[in-house]
Amino acid sequence: MIFYNLRKEGKAEKEKHKRGKHVLVENLLGLLKVKVVRGVNLAVRDVHGCYPYVLVQTGEQKLRTKVKKKSINPEWDEELTFCIDDADVPFRLEVFDKHSFHKDESMGHAEFHIRPLVQAVKLDLSNKPSGTVIENIIPNRQNSLAEMSDIYWSEGKVMQDIALRLKDVIRGEIELKLSWIMIPGAKGLERISK
Repeated sequence: MIFYNLRKEGKAEKEKHKRGKHVLVENLLGLLKVKVVRGVNLAVRDVHGCYPYVLVQTGEQKLRTKVKKKSINPEWDEELTFCIDDADVPFRLEVFDKHSFHKDESMGHAEFHIRPLVQAVKLDLSNKPSGTVIENIIPNRQNSLAEMSDIYWSEGKVMQDIALRLKDVIRGEIELKLSWIMIPGAKGLERISK
């Protein structure tokens, strides 16, 4: 797991952290809150019912939801927060069926990218009304989108609603809501081109 050091440091400490897996606050782009809303029509892998949970990973960061009992349409409504230092590292999401006595079984996976969301964060949206759509991401063969995904400005934040079609299973979708959180002192966004 990556340790994110959120304080400013001197030159000697910066050199030490360049060699390790520490990321300084000034190098971060910001925080991404991934709200795992729900699963829709998940594929049942077990005759005893499914106990699904979602694992979300980007780089070396991994977070997961709680297990939901016996549901192919689970409602999680759980927020997972990631420190973002590279807008080009994809997010991988995998749904698992929790087992007590053997390895948890995959119920499908999907991938999503946040570069369009991060580019929207760089725009001056302060004079835009809440609900302004910034960009529409269209489903295609290169993404796992189940439907068009809007990036929009709401209540002072850049957000995105995503429905992901799970791969390597006959059916199933996961709905997410992404929201960007600025970090005071973070200068990483200056590296991103519009």
